[in-house]
Amino acid sequence: MNSVLDLAREDLRSRRGYLAASPARDSVRLHANEAPWCIATDGAEARVNWYPPPVSGDIIERLCSLYSVAAGQVLVTRGSDEGIDILMRSFCAAGRDSVLYCPPTFGMYRQCAEIQGAAIVEVPLLADQGFALDVDGIVEAAQVESARGAVKLVFVCTPNNPTGNPVATDVIRHLCCELSGRALVVVDEAYVEFSGRPGVAGLLDGLPNLVVLRTLSKAFGLAGARCGVVLAHPDIINLLRSVLPPYVLPTPVVNLLDQALQPERLLLLRKNIDGLLQERERVNEALARSPHVVKIWPSAANFLLVRFRDARGVMQRCERGSVLLRDFSYVPGLENCIRVTIGTAEDNRRFLNALAMEDVAPGDAGQ
Repeated sequence: MNSVLDLAREDLRSRRGYLAASPARDSVRLHANEAPWCIATDGAEARVNWYPPPVSGDIIERLCSLYSVAAGQVLVTRGSDEGIDILMRSFCAAGRDSVLYCPPTFGMYRQCAEIQGAAIVEVPLLADQGFALDVDGIVEAAQVESARGAVKLVFVCTPNNPTGNPVATDVIRHLCCELSGRALVVVDEAYVEFSGRPGVAGLLDGLPNLVVLRTLSKAFGLAGARCGVVLAHPDIINLLRSVLPPYVLPTPVVNLLDQALQPERLLLLRKNIDGLLQERERVNEALARSPHVVKIWPSAANFLLVRFRDARGVMQRCERGSVLLRDFSYVPGLENCIRVTIGTAEDNRRFLNALAMEDVAPGDAGQ
């Protein structure tokens, strides 16, 4: 393989993206078919009657500093979900290529593959080893050419959702080296800020088949703004950029992103994370004393995966207390398991109080 782009869809390798209108603000804008008025907000301030500008060089520079990468290695997307989607569309030809992922894990990998028409190869996590990656199984499966087609993308979530366990940097490096020239290794680090680990973006320069997904939805608290980041080799970034639609981030989101990356906000972010980790420990200790709990897995994320004696009863009690949790009992190997996101001290108090309520009587659920 001469270039990492040899793994991409052949029909997209030389594709040029849509040419967006010039963002110049000091000119009379008669080139983009925009309305000269705004009826939703004060157009003089928000300028939402204009198509949004590209993400500014200042914001890209702050992202580069945050993730310790070069500008050519950064692509901003509408959440990391969009990063997953454009990777599928760019590297997997429908009906010909495959995607490998390791359940139980984030469901969007499978959903995006199904929508793209890519075949799916599953290499389950090793439940008896704390949901560790089956590294040998991944390498073997990704190297096998079959009727399902070649595996082009291998997704690794760290810390993994919903199990909360991180993957060691050496494991990521090993996978990239073993699959060089065959597949991209896509490392989803949506929760890495809660792990106390720096992430693996520092490996990008030496591993051209590594792609890292980051998001501002979790630790930054911008889930409603939908802003994610793809970090990869510049050739991959340029290809993905050509696949994205124009004007990817709305003007208000660009403004929020600019605010969130200011130095004083980053200091506040660190303080918020420290407080959440203290709450995670407090909730963990309280759950360990609960007679309803069978097992709590160690977590490097902003949630805990908990096996209860009766997950359905716990869900009912919490619903009665107006507390929403995520039941994973439908997932093989996660029977009676619930993912509990760590909230504010008051949110967590309400959850623990709801958990302590008496069991719901038969027939009460859903009334």
